[in-house]
Amino acid sequence: MPKDWRNTVLPAGERARNLLAQLSLEEKVAQLSGVWVGADSAGAGVAPHQHDLADAPIDWPGLIKAGLGQLTRPFGTAPVDAALGAQALARAQREIVAAGRHGIPAMAHEECLSGFMAWGATVYPTPLAWGASFDPHLVERMAEQIGTTMRSLGVHQGLAPVLDVTRDYRWGRTEETIGEDPYLVATIATAYVRGLESTGVVATLKHFVGYSASRSGRNFAPVSAGQREIADVLLPPFEMALRDGAARSVMHSYAEIDGMPVAADPALLTGLLRDDWQFDGTVVADYFGISFLHKLHHVASDEAGAASLALAAGVDVELPTVNCYGQPLLDAVLGGRLDEALVDRAVVRVLTQKCQLGLLDPQWCPEPDVLRHLPHGIDADAADVRGTVNLDPEPARALARELAEESVVLVANDGVLPLAASTRIAVVGPLADDIAGMLGCYSFPSHIGNQFPGVPTGPRIATQLESLGAEFPAGGITHVAGCDIDGDDTSNIAAAVEAARDAEACVVVLGDRAGLFGRGTSGEGCDAVDLTLPGVQGQLLDAVLAVGTPVVLVLLAGRPYALGAYAGRVSAVVQAFFPGEEGGDAVAGVLSGRVCPSGRLPVSIPATPGGQPGTYLTARLGQRSDVSSVDPTPQWAFGHGLSYTTFDWTDVQVDDAAAHQRVDVATDGTVLISMTVHNTGPCAGAEIVQLYLSDPVAQVTRPAQRLIGYGRVHLEAGRSARLTFDVAADLTSFTGRAGQRIVEPGDIELSLAASSTDVRHRVALRLIGPERVVDRSRALVAHFAVQ
Repeated sequence: MPKDWRNTVLPAGERARNLLAQLSLEEKVAQLSGVWVGADSAGAGVAPHQHDLADAPIDWPGLIKAGLGQLTRPFGTAPVDAALGAQALARAQREIVAAGRHGIPAMAHEECLSGFMAWGATVYPTPLAWGASFDPHLVERMAEQIGTTMRSLGVHQGLAPVLDVTRDYRWGRTEETIGEDPYLVATIATAYVRGLESTGVVATLKHFVGYSASRSGRNFAPVSAGQREIADVLLPPFEMALRDGAARSVMHSYAEIDGMPVAADPALLTGLLRDDWQFDGTVVADYFGISFLHKLHHVASDEAGAASLALAAGVDVELPTVNCYGQPLLDAVLGGRLDEALVDRAVVRVLTQKCQLGLLDPQWCPEPDVLRHLPHGIDADAADVRGTVNLDPEPARALARELAEESVVLVANDGVLPLAASTRIAVVGPLADDIAGMLGCYSFPSHIGNQFPGVPTGPRIATQLESLGAEFPAGGITHVAGCDIDGDDTSNIAAAVEAARDAEACVVVLGDRAGLFGRGTSGEGCDAVDLTLPGVQGQLLDAVLAVGTPVVLVLLAGRPYALGAYAGRVSAVVQAFFPGEEGGDAVAGVLSGRVCPSGRLPVSIPATPGGQPGTYLTARLGQRSDVSSVDPTPQWAFGHGLSYTTFDWTDVQVDDAAAHQRVDVATDGTVLISMTVHNTGPCAGAEIVQLYLSDPVAQVTRPAQRLIGYGRVHLEAGRSARLTFDVAADLTSFTGRAGQRIVEPGDIELSLAASSTDVRHRVALRLIGPERVVDRSRALVAHFAVQ
């Protein structure tokens, strides 16, 4: 008699294996792919090669007769009212359950990088803005809100966060990254994972691995990273998010590293991920990534060969829709090209996850929470329940506002900011009166909404001009765009110059429009040749600067742009990285002084537009030297940011010793570094204390410095706090000559700093004892405490 897979007392893995034993090969294979309803070859592209690879029309009864693994983006493919979308999803789930012999529901997944990517949902700041906040606790709260909303609508899996470490700012997806430092990326992303997973939504880590290290910052371009760059820069965020965040899914990257596409690499997807890191969740394909083994990478001659390579490497689920993991996979198994045991391996992982989500429980109900808890008197089966679900409630907007305010970076200020309430302001620039400056590529309005002209944006989003008008009602504001975001029309620059001439201050709002595959200046497939401001925006800025009116440059962008030519000429620079639906008010608050700026740069701002890549995380010969005529020193460095208040850092101690004394620490030991921070300025504010490591002599070249800890502390004017970092010797580890991660004895230096170039105190340590090989159990975080 078959073993019971419905018994909820049994472990999820055992239930999955019991069910597997009752499935035919066709039913097994059906669990390994999904269906993307509504995304056919006649629609606008929202994924690479969608036109070539999406099926149209979809044979729904035929696709679900053996079951179905995934439903792709039921809310995030078109402007769908939330309640109507929930109705449609419940109807689809009932049909899937009824069609299969065993009644197995599908998992539904959605994008959720800048919030739940659905029409009307809260649009949060982009991940680059999360990095600028240096506030993992706030990011965790945001992810919890996102997950709660998704779960209430019947969504089980979120395709976020992105853990790629920025290596070249020209890459269009820089806006999706958290920054250029692996520790910052790891800690912020892990916080997001914890928040999302706490709601029962499966977090999917993207993009494992190497995607951001492509040559010349070109999307899909080959990656030339060495083993140490992969091990010490690109992999640590994934390791932390899996170990400390307990993420349950990983998405392979499109990357090809040294000739091996990740989707076909068992060393990464099985050897490292499964065997070394003990990951037991699912590996899902980036959209059409398995087909690309055949169509783009040319390591397989057909879809069956691509399916065989990917499944053997460790890719469990084909997304977004069935191409290779359907009939081609069946043919490969039946023809003896692929062992059915590899199918079983993947199916068990998928069914285990469905067990964990409650989808295989006898009491599972297809109606999501929002339909079971409709306002009194409304029937969930009614023909029209539109408008009954609010995806942008005030608590979510408040979170978006808080994160936007924390993420705005005051980069430069000669004293012009904050502006007086009565200031006559000219507001110029192509993004002054355009909400595009608030929205990342993976927000619904930018990703999908712009393909539906006439449909309302969704949540209320103010332009920068509208927010400035509300913030400065007394001074009077004039507005001239001056130019477009891209393009070469300069005919309106003269009018912008006249507006600036008649004002007491000129706010110039420049930056990016996020889009897909060339439809924007930032975003997926929108890579840049260099870091010059798009279009003729630089000409507009030069022309306005020539007037002599104080200029406040506001950048609403998805990447840093080279600003060396304007340093010292602009009176202030304010950087916001697509700050979301509340971004306009956050920037306006910084300009007025209502918000004391506390954001810090998660990426360096270059001085010149060429010479990439140029992140701060480099060996000494990657910095300025006398052996090259090129000076890669950034205009403003990683971690930099100004405030309207001032802070003193005093009384630094290392364990019980004064900071100027060298302290010996065992190679398996820890050290406590503490100091007092005092707000000596006129207003409340937040200080970001950063802890950097330098290893002056090592067996392989090391970065000149790297972040190993940070802490955010808010202090009222005149108040103090005692801060402590608990630093394990494990945090000094790196990949040594033999390819193992080691802690090496010798001298190191820790720096307490306000940025990567603004060191306030240095601490000398000597690691004593034997060289240690460390593994996945090592300490990953310098714990920060405030007393």
